[in-house]
Amino acid sequence: MKIRKILVSQPKPDNDKSPYFELARKNNIQIDFRPFIHVEEIQAADFRKQKISILDHTAIMFTSRTAIDHFFRIAKEMRLTIPDTMKYFCISESTAFYLQKYIVYRKRKIFYANGKFDDLIAISKKFVSEKFLVPLSDIHKQEIPEKLEKEKFNYSKAILYKTVSSDLSDIKNVDYDILVFFSPSGIASLKQNFPDFKQDNIYIGAFGTTTAQAVTDAGLRLDIPAPMPKAPSMTMALEQFIKKINKEGKAKD
Repeated sequence: MKIRKILVSQPKPDNDKSPYFELARKNNIQIDFRPFIHVEEIQAADFRKQKISILDHTAIMFTSRTAIDHFFRIAKEMRLTIPDTMKYFCISESTAFYLQKYIVYRKRKIFYANGKFDDLIAISKKFVSEKFLVPLSDIHKQEIPEKLEKEKFNYSKAILYKTVSSDLSDIKNVDYDILVFFSPSGIASLKQNFPDFKQDNIYIGAFGTTTAQAVTDAGLRLDIPAPMPKAPSMTMALEQFIKKINKEGKAKD
């Protein structure tokens, strides 16, 4: 069976130079994008139930742009003025630059890592006297609190938004050759929206070890794991798999 249609469980890329578009062009296949999950805000009234005082903290640790959006949203809803002395520690340079949407960047103390949480931990450890606030979703990587506790950070975990399954009822049939997932929540959404889903000849790709485990836990077959040594990105893993399957298909013909 040749690969002709792929469904990627993420929003369609804004950038025309996305490797997904190049993958589709090179292999003459159709790639559709549809988020299986979305983020919903947690209201200030519900946040107060966590009994966390934002202004008791001297530093904020951001692991995503979404966390930035919801931190400043909740601060606005609670009519808080974030002091100029607040320090910001970001997972990557692009995440740090995103702060410009809310603060005067050059007048703040901002630090950023290389995209890896371990690097963010290493940078933040130089500021052991700070009290960190870590904005997160209700569903987040457990390594975040585990590593913060292991390194004895003085921190608070603030749940400011939640990840929920999207309504996919308009998709009558999952008639794709490959489904691609990036989080356990995406797999949960698949099962929730399509309780009678049978994988059969549909291939499943998963990015990250936790997503891969979620595929297996759901009783599904994982065909395209990423990242791998020869395929550090999902698109590279897909390209290698497509070539293999299409080559086998030609051989059978």
